[in-house]
Amino acid sequence: MKVSSDGGKTWTEFGHDWKHVDDHALVFDPDDPDHLIIGSDGGLYETWDYGKNHRYTANLPVTQFYKIAVDNAEPFYNVYGGTQDNATQGGPSRTRNIHGIRNSDWFVTVFGDGFDPAVDPKDPNIVYSQWQYGGLMRFDRRTGEKIDIKPQEDKDGPPLRWNWDSALMISPHSHTRLYYGSQILFRSDDRGDSWQAVSPDLTRNLDRNKLDVMGRVWSVDAVAKNRSTSFYGTIVSVSESPLQEDLLYVGTDDGLIQVTENGGESWRRIDKIGEAPEFTYVNDIEASLHDVNTVYAALNNHKKGDFKPYIMKSTNRGGTWKSITGDLPERGSVYAVAQDHVNEKLFFAGTEFGVFFTVDEGEKWVQLKEGIPTISVRDIEIQRRENDLVAGTFGRGFYILDDYTPLRYLDDETLETEAFVFPVKKAWMFIEARPLAGKEKGYQGAGYYTASNPPFGATFTYYLKEDLETRRSRRHKKESELAKEGKDVFYPAWNALKGEDREEKPAVIVTVRDDEGNVVRRVQGKTTKGLHRVTWDFRYPGFEPAKLESDGFGPLALPGTYTVSLDKRVDDVTTQIVAPTEFEVEPLGRSLLSPPDREAVLAFQRKTGELQRAVFGADAAANEAAERIGYIKNVVEKTPGLDSVLRERARSLELELMDLRERITGDPTKSKRNEPAMRSIISRINQIVKGHWSTTSGPTKTHRKNYEIAAGEFEEILGELRRLIEHDLVALEEELEAAGAPWTPGRGVPKWER
Repeated sequence: MKVSSDGGKTWTEFGHDWKHVDDHALVFDPDDPDHLIIGSDGGLYETWDYGKNHRYTANLPVTQFYKIAVDNAEPFYNVYGGTQDNATQGGPSRTRNIHGIRNSDWFVTVFGDGFDPAVDPKDPNIVYSQWQYGGLMRFDRRTGEKIDIKPQEDKDGPPLRWNWDSALMISPHSHTRLYYGSQILFRSDDRGDSWQAVSPDLTRNLDRNKLDVMGRVWSVDAVAKNRSTSFYGTIVSVSESPLQEDLLYVGTDDGLIQVTENGGESWRRIDKIGEAPEFTYVNDIEASLHDVNTVYAALNNHKKGDFKPYIMKSTNRGGTWKSITGDLPERGSVYAVAQDHVNEKLFFAGTEFGVFFTVDEGEKWVQLKEGIPTISVRDIEIQRRENDLVAGTFGRGFYILDDYTPLRYLDDETLETEAFVFPVKKAWMFIEARPLAGKEKGYQGAGYYTASNPPFGATFTYYLKEDLETRRSRRHKKESELAKEGKDVFYPAWNALKGEDREEKPAVIVTVRDDEGNVVRRVQGKTTKGLHRVTWDFRYPGFEPAKLESDGFGPLALPGTYTVSLDKRVDDVTTQIVAPTEFEVEPLGRSLLSPPDREAVLAFQRKTGELQRAVFGADAAANEAAERIGYIKNVVEKTPGLDSVLRERARSLELELMDLRERITGDPTKSKRNEPAMRSIISRINQIVKGHWSTTSGPTKTHRKNYEIAAGEFEEILGELRRLIEHDLVALEEELEAAGAPWTPGRGVPKWER
């Protein structure tokens, strides 16, 4: 961006210090000429001093990814993507902290426009990254060092033509073998240290300066002629069969597929690829993971104004092709296709308007819409260990569909079942860290960007064939059908309406049991038809007094084998609709200190929980009793004829109750005056629960000592509290009832005789 102060006679550079260039949008503040907002290839910037300094807006997830890759890092894999003018970037698919994935978790491997990256499947520290015109670097995450490994022309040529997005892959048969394409396919067996050509020119080798652009051929002086564009006649996709070494497929930008079955000694050229028009860009080519003779190709003809999807299949190594485009929308170019490594008929496609899947090899495609916007999906990858689908979008960053395995089971038999729980992925148990304190953004403000981790815990996916309907909804459906037929809709019987008014809403209850069949947790699921997910956070329910909106914070369960089952409650009748399904919970790492006896830890936590249940319940009962006493004093004061001795007795109980509650909850006289006071029973319990229940370590000696003190003190006062609430207060309330005093809370149903 340049600026002129004399009507365009002279121009000077606008300030770009610490800011990305390639500006596209500009907004002026009408009240402050030094205040501008600038949109560029790097995102959104704001300056208040006319370009001397810029503030970057870091919470806009608008990265444009061309191609992506995933690694096999443990415990959580990383995602890599080549971006439009913002480098090749890598970052975690999830983190161990409660905040999620932060900008600081990401790193750059090489700058420039980034394209197709690749990661060594056995060493996730080795990352291969591109930039335009075939630039290629090998990056080592351990050291941060990178080395140029781009193949170079031989002394006698020919000059190499590289696409901006050149074809790169790591062989499935050797993690040190690379394939990289200009117009020639190169192979390296030593991670790019040396290269050998394994093909001749595999393109049509046309002169791009003789091709029509906007209806005519243009001369050399045309504005920006051939500038910032790919060379033409380049390899843009490559795939080696995982079932047969040296069976290679290459796709070009000028509409060819080339096949070699002997590692490049001889090549077979394919000019016509099914119904796709000639010269259609072969955006992606994928050898089948299940059949050695089958190959798939995604072709893209949008550069010629043709936005139809083209996905082709060959069962004879490219000899003939048929379309598996099926019912994909007619307008929506396809960029990438991926085959599931377990179910050979399950495929995913990245298109101009989203990502689709098919369970019947292309006869019917379904768009995946939940949680992903309508956006150009330029590349898709499957992380096979985790069964995750990763999508790289052109404008909204990465999206991950965690554990797509339920899609493998979407056949007619499953869809006709009343309900189904899909196999449960092994769940990793760990304690989420809080490096920023708090949750999500901590205290960093709304401008601090975090992306969500997957739900923490064991995630269950289930299917319901039909909605669980209420009586009212069933009646409405029948009445709607009668109305459509023009028939009378009579008023329901009063008993039927009363039944509707009293009915509980239908519920789906997801029950987790341990390996002995003991119930660990029940969580509620959605009741509408279709696929749903619900997550158990590895914890037992809490011991605090019950709340309608929550079942509290309980101890962490043990690693091991569990089951999950599904019940439905309709018309007040509960029935099991899916029998128990086994799943595993495994610990992810452990404390660096000596590992504790997990069963003993749980036993101590449950013992603490029982004390918590009793103490918190006693405190709630005492609070309720205090409220009852308050009503009694008020009634005695305002009701003529009641003996004032009743109020004196109520006040005496009130003072005694205050003394007991002080031992449970602490001395309010000192604490509200900011003076140190002895720890209360509740504060000692909270110290154990808050200080120990969020770790896998064993309790400290301090935790155990606090338990003994709290349990001993509570044991001393429990009898006195029971006597006061269950005997003395009840006796006083009975006297009030006998005296005909107005009803007060806690007195039960008033006595009355006609």
